[in-house]
Amino acid sequence: MKLSQVKTLLPTLDNVAFRLENGTFVPEHFHVTEVGIITKNFIDCGGVIRTEKVVNFQLWNAYDFEHRLKPNKLLKIIKLSEEKLGIGDFEIEVEYQSDTIGKYDLEFNGKTFVLKNKTTACLAQDACGIPSEKQKKDLAGLTHCTPNSGCC
Repeated sequence: MKLSQVKTLLPTLDNVAFRLENGTFVPEHFHVTEVGIITKNFIDCGGVIRTEKVVNFQLWNAYDFEHRLKPNKLLKIIKLSEEKLGIGDFEIEVEYQSDTIGKYDLEFNGKTFVLKNKTTACLAQDACGIPSEKQKKDLAGLTHCTPNSGCC
């Protein structure tokens, strides 16, 4: 989800709620402790230099049980970050503390923001020598291949 999408959604919401992909909600007294931009410069395993930029939201579960972040407050934080940091309309990555700091993609399900699990991937599959995954065949529907038929 891009920053512009969040900015469009916030004015339509009564409350800001986040939940993990497994259905567990981030406690409603969370704080957004950071809105920023992260630039990652790296070389992939094929030798290609790459740059990635994401907008970062850091969520923190404080023990301030009276705190509730309202949509207009988050929108003000975002706008201030855009002005002061020159943040562009990039994809959002959310940092949230569980057993360790987790990094999540962001989606919206119509009511709440969903922290989607991120995965790693090879960006240079054509250059790194790892074979692509073979297509699996569904053998359950084959009727002509029976034991002792010679087809196997």
